[in-house]
Amino acid sequence: MVRPSAEAKAALHQLRDTVIEVMRDMPVWLDAPITELDSIPLGVLRKNATQRHGVTRWKRGTDLNSMQISDVEVIDLHPQLLKPEWRAYGAFVLHHEYIHALGFRGHDATFRALEAAWPGRAASKHAQDFTETLRRQRALWLWFCSTCERSYPRQKPSKGRYRCRQCSTVLTDQPNTPTG
Repeated sequence: MVRPSAEAKAALHQLRDTVIEVMRDMPVWLDAPITELDSIPLGVLRKNATQRHGVTRWKRGTDLNSMQISDVEVIDLHPQLLKPEWRAYGAFVLHHEYIHALGFRGHDATFRALEAAWPGRAASKHAQDFTETLRRQRALWLWFCSTCERSYPRQKPSKGRYRCRQCSTVLTDQPNTPTG
């Protein structure tokens, strides 16, 4: 478990307040216990996570058929989501995790409809960009295509064994110099 810094805690609380305020105004949540979401502890994921942007962690022994807000141990968000450039997407991810906390465990059609009700729809489109940014920050190598100039962030060199997904040119290795 990663403990958030004082700065991260303040950013998490600010994000929580914003998301709960928006959810209170959403017609889809009129009958939901939105004010109880305020009691859920917030934390951060490891900074080297690249696939997971947020997670709702349930207390051990929770009956998955009768989950309640009080059964949530913590909601963790990726620490990069607390940076100003990702704040809108961070709000969307927290809304997503709050949907889980309200008892919608699976990513079924009902869940997706609730998620799509978030007013900042453009923020949901940033998932792929966020993942790509995280991968590029962690990558030690870029597999580079000299034909179409695409690059693929990776942990190990390709040593000429792989081809470009776009144009089938053999990829070359370039050391990555991550920014951020």
